[in-house]
Amino acid sequence: MKTYDIEIQRLTSARHDKGVIVLGSELLVQPRAPRDEGAGGGSAIRLPVEHARTLAILLKQQLAELDKLQPRSRRSGRC
Repeated sequence: MKTYDIEIQRLTSARHDKGVIVLGSELLVQPRAPRDEGAGGGSAIRLPVEHARTLAILLKQQLAELDKLQPRSRRSGRC
């Protein structure tokens, strides 16, 4: 499996489209050197704390907008 280090340079937008949240961003993607199998494996996303906070806010806003689109009977979270 190919693994990558993905660094988020800037978050540019957030929107939802048919049940999918689309985040626009500028990324730096670099191949990661192969490591031991027990070292976690997989790709990693790195982002500064301020970008992480912004990402959390954008996701909350998008999820709130999606909740508004659901019928009132499904908003309670007991579906």
